[in-house]
Amino acid sequence: MRSSGILLPVASLPSEYGIGAFSKEAYEFIDLLEAAGQKIWQVLPLGPTGYGDSPYQSFSTFAGNPYFIDLEELIDRSWLTKKECDRVDFGSDTSRVDYEKIYLGRFRLLKKAYRRSGIENNRAYQNFVKQNAFWLNDYTLFMAIKDANKGKSFEKWPEDLRKHKKAALDGIRKDAKIAESVGCYAFMQYLFFEQWYKLKAYANKCGVKIIGDIPIYVAYDSADYWADPKLFQTDKNGTPTGVAGCPPDYFSATGQLWGNPLYDWPYHKKTGYAWWMKRLGHCFKLYDAVRIDHFRGFDEYYSIPYGAENAIGGHWEKGPGYELFDTMKKTLGKRDIIAEDLGYLTESVIKLVKKTGYPGMKVLEFAFDSNEDNDYLPHNFEKNCVVYTGTHDNDTARGWYESLSSKDKKYTREYLNVKSAKDIEKALIRLALASTADTAIIPMQDYLGLGSEGRINTPSTLGGNWSWRMKKSELDIKIAHEIRHLTELYGRR
Repeated sequence: MRSSGILLPVASLPSEYGIGAFSKEAYEFIDLLEAAGQKIWQVLPLGPTGYGDSPYQSFSTFAGNPYFIDLEELIDRSWLTKKECDRVDFGSDTSRVDYEKIYLGRFRLLKKAYRRSGIENNRAYQNFVKQNAFWLNDYTLFMAIKDANKGKSFEKWPEDLRKHKKAALDGIRKDAKIAESVGCYAFMQYLFFEQWYKLKAYANKCGVKIIGDIPIYVAYDSADYWADPKLFQTDKNGTPTGVAGCPPDYFSATGQLWGNPLYDWPYHKKTGYAWWMKRLGHCFKLYDAVRIDHFRGFDEYYSIPYGAENAIGGHWEKGPGYELFDTMKKTLGKRDIIAEDLGYLTESVIKLVKKTGYPGMKVLEFAFDSNEDNDYLPHNFEKNCVVYTGTHDNDTARGWYESLSSKDKKYTREYLNVKSAKDIEKALIRLALASTADTAIIPMQDYLGLGSEGRINTPSTLGGNWSWRMKKSELDIKIAHEIRHLTELYGRR
């Protein structure tokens, strides 16, 4: 079936307390999607973020971001007061997230709510802790020790803690402050998942599926790496031997150095990809479908020596290929996955995507950089794909068009059959919806007609990313009717 949806990060929702959350505005957004005839809400990764605020660099691949917990629900439970929440400075600009103020304010309130909750006596909480022990125990202790070490990376902790020595961990768990911090982080995770599953159930009831997003890699400074370094390529001291990135290309003479530890794929193969089955199984509880970032890495991945200053000295290695997905299909059954297959693709990557049967991605902003006949032009689409005007890493449609050369602007206008630049984002949306792609997903900013002020992320830059937010006034039934008209016009109802 032809379907369509909207891409909007949870953090970008309007809400009372500085950042989008699982609050009443999230339910109102789902109502807007239903009124607009949309079947999909695509979000960015929901994990806890650290330095740089990127949802693609998380302290845990299993945990949820405490920033998204709805504080108003905690007020309703009498664990917080409205006055306490209103007194906290979350930032005065409602159109941007101030992550420093969110960090300082949210955790203080959540710790206060934990102390008042008596949550340890709650049967549902006890069951949650037991069912999620396989990741929750390490994550909560990791965060508690990190806080005790003033946020330092685990590689700077005392050696026995850094190396995850059982005696050292058993000893530190007895510390009263650590024990309280562990309990508080477990409390936050319980609230996160309780609220998220409730929100997801509401979306599904409204006929809206949630597409989640997972990075292929985990962060080095994460509970995943700290607790189980044998999953990764390391030396005898537990230090990564290689890290992830991209080779030099037209866009960067030194390539991209991401710094994520690389998987020890022979080890994963030996275990029947057990960790990956746990990870993916967890994701399919959270979401109805999953977009896997950097899908190419399963075919071949770029390995850069640990400690290198740039990506120039890297080389390609073979990934697990189809075997991982064959194992997943046998273990977890048939699941909906979107393969992020953007950028330069080798013949073997194309074969892998085709063999899995997963739809790849088409981004219209990549289609008009020359007069060459490229794969992102809609007349070249096959039906089994997902088309976007742009993604979280692209500028908005309006911002993108304004940055084009005069030659490319002219080509774009000719292809879209528009005379005026003010009609560009509407024409691009129509092109996506009219295309043969089975699924079309449009960033909310393009429906709102925003310029570069609505951009989510500029890759390889620090500061100002991941911070754009919708205004409450933009949760408007009028825009829902406009979207529904286009959706029905192009048979995506």
